[in-house]
Amino acid sequence: MRTSIHKAISNPKLFKEQLLIWSQQFREVIFMDSNNYPHQHSSFDCVLAVDAFTSIKTDYHSAFEDLKQYQQTTKDWLFGYLSYDLKNDVEILQSDNFDSLHFPDLFFFQPKKIFLLRGNEVEIQYLTMCDEEVDGDFDEIKLQTAAIGMKATAVEIKQRISKEEYLDKVSKMLFHIQQGDLYEANFCMEFYAEKTIIDPLDKFLKLNEISQPPFAVFFKNNRQFLLSASPERYLKKEGELLISQPIKGTSKRFSDPIKDEESKNKLALDPKERAENIMITDLVRNDLSHTAQKGSVQVTELCGIYSFMQVHQMISTVTSKLDHQYSAVEAIKQSYPMGSMTGAPKISAMKIIEDLEETKRGLYSGAVGYFTPNGDFDFNVIIRSILYNQENQYVSFSVGSAITSLSIAENEYEECLLKSKAMREVLQ
Repeated sequence: MRTSIHKAISNPKLFKEQLLIWSQQFREVIFMDSNNYPHQHSSFDCVLAVDAFTSIKTDYHSAFEDLKQYQQTTKDWLFGYLSYDLKNDVEILQSDNFDSLHFPDLFFFQPKKIFLLRGNEVEIQYLTMCDEEVDGDFDEIKLQTAAIGMKATAVEIKQRISKEEYLDKVSKMLFHIQQGDLYEANFCMEFYAEKTIIDPLDKFLKLNEISQPPFAVFFKNNRQFLLSASPERYLKKEGELLISQPIKGTSKRFSDPIKDEESKNKLALDPKERAENIMITDLVRNDLSHTAQKGSVQVTELCGIYSFMQVHQMISTVTSKLDHQYSAVEAIKQSYPMGSMTGAPKISAMKIIEDLEETKRGLYSGAVGYFTPNGDFDFNVIIRSILYNQENQYVSFSVGSAITSLSIAENEYEECLLKSKAMREVLQ
């Protein structure tokens, strides 16, 4: 049982930062910020969940079944993540690439304390066992001042795949496309730093400030951190309605308004970018159809152009009505991993990706989000994100682009560098 209390706040932007600073005392933290982005289907401006009462941590073996049992037994708020490598629970696949982050494949927790921010009001939901702490915590949060930076080292970022290797691997992928093995695949590469100490809170605040995306996340599980500036929603459930919003198509932002508008218009009309987006939209339609009520799958927006601080993006929206025989977790499993990070046909793309990439994706291109007590959920796509294992002092971020028959390897490489800009800027 939870106690729910509503409190007024005068400065939501300041309160969000104070919440995040206050949260650092806890072992488990998830902070999600929409950054007031004018985005459809947004339930909250910001959410903070801290301090696990119960949790689940597992590798990919039977992971979705374990999560389903946990979610249906708990019937409470659950916050956590699904790593990309849960693909191995969905299909007969494996992940054998190099991994220096060592995050579990799946982690969710039932928080003792939740803060849901909407406008100038915060709803505080505490498990009954600790509801006497609400007023004291609220007063403590409002006393928080600027975070004191922890010790950090210089960050020397290395590239896992050289430019020459990247161009060669894209050529191999184009050969697969010519052979008819696939139409499109999202090919990714890792940037990393070893023996590096960073201040996760400081880096997240900077990344969020220069990106201001609708699906920002600060995640902490003891000494494992995700600092995410994701612009993409993977899947949301509202009652029987499922909503997926795949991103495919990227162009530069410019400080000159005329050049910026030209870049935006060029993206909207680019035949390659539109083809990428339409292929993945079709894949998402197919994924949602597995659990949908007959005739309920719809594309409510095709190739819409949205502007973010760093880039313009092409986003489509696909919806369906969930057939009542399927659980919330089954709706996720049947569409996982998200099409925007795999390709089409999906299984073939995942096999070829695994063969050509050098790094195990892990949490990158997975999803972070939450389940509500009534079984609704909302998950982002983990892109534009920094991952940090504090224990072995390893920092990592990955970027990718969609390879199609129209791809020019040099241009795909430049797109990867464009997407890496914010993370690189924050770390150096």
